Amino acid sequence: MAKKPKFNAALLRHILIFAAILTGLSGCGKAKTAETEATTAAVPETTKEIIVTTEAETESPSDAETETEASVYERAEKDGKIQSYLTGEMTDVKIANRRPIAIMMSNDKQAQPQYGINRAGVVYEAPVEGIMNRFMSIMEDYDDLERIGSCRSMRTYYTYFGKEYDAITVHYGQSTFALPYLKNNDDVNGIDNSGYPAFYRSKDKRSPHNAYTSGSRLNEIIAKLGYDQNYDPSYTGHFKFPVGNKEVKLDPAISLEGYYIIPGYGYNRPQFEYHEEDGLYYRYQYGQEHKGDEGQIKVKNIILQYAAIGHYSTTDYLDINIHADSYGYYITNGRAIPVSVKKDGEFGITHYYDMEGNEITMNVGKTWICIIDSKNFRDTLIEDKNQNRTNES
Repeated sequence: MAKKPKFNAALLRHILIFAAILTGLSGCGKAKTAETEATTAAVPETTKEIIVTTEAETESPSDAETETEASVYERAEKDGKIQSYLTGEMTDVKIANRRPIAIMMSNDKQAQPQYGINRAGVVYEAPVEGIMNRFMSIMEDYDDLERIGSCRSMRTYYTYFGKEYDAITVHYGQSTFALPYLKNNDDVNGIDNSGYPAFYRSKDKRSPHNAYTSGSRLNEIIAKLGYDQNYDPSYTGHFKFPVGNKEVKLDPAISLEGYYIIPGYGYNRPQFEYHEEDGLYYRYQYGQEHKGDEGQIKVKNIILQYAAIGHYSTTDYLDINIHADSYGYYITNGRAIPVSVKKDGEFGITHYYDMEGNEITMNVGKTWICIIDSKNFRDTLIEDKNQNRTNES
């Protein structure tokens, strides 16, 4: 059994930095959607206690050392390729200029492995009712995939994640609370008569873990439903990437060493392990390597985003407040910095800022975003390379 994540001195220093972030945020109150009844405070109670009893100087980190101004908004075609909005990588124009899919995937043990998840440029991991997490995999390169999933149902907050990337959302059913919000998205739903031909049931898994789709099926149903496959002309991308694919290096003077990242989810107990040889974070969960059908999952960037989480009325369904200003970590190349989190209105993009108010520059590559209950802040663990951690559940 792996040791339980413990709060360490470095995180104590950063909790004070978070206090400064939260003090500077505007509108930190609960930003309620039409039917929400969540009451969880946006600031962890543990943070409040430490602010009261501890004195320390906070540092003012810049997000990275970069040689050129970073931007995703200056896409230039070269040799038939253009910068991807999801990863910043040079990608075939036909793929990079096409709206991605944002597909709900199961993370139950019985559903392993997730097919197609290795192709995702961005993955959101967030809790659902009970003790489970679920993924939204946002991908643009899926045409040749014969099996994608297993596909599961939608929750309200995931509809907003998909919207931030101008993506076509794909899922098999939804909660009652998510239903009104699906009208805001171009949407493929497995339980609708119009969407059902896009899905099939496999014989090697039991329901509800055996609903899958494919690249060809998705392309067929998207065309049938008449959805525009090109990005909205006003869309200019979600992240800032460095011009010329320059490597982003976080300043050691104002960042934590982060070789082992434990978000703090209790059931699947995921971990990310940094490998210096390729500069990527390798993912583990359930005490073993987390593999999709194309091998172990590896990402360049990790974002830990804390949010107030409550419930809808007397139900078990979670209401995650992703609209209020918040805080988190940006992690890349073995280091981590604290960030403030602000969303552009109800349907706008979520941005991440350093302590000086500059939007962070993301390294080119895949990104994994963990949405974490702010009450569980102390369960997050960011460790250096000397911890000799074993990936056991």
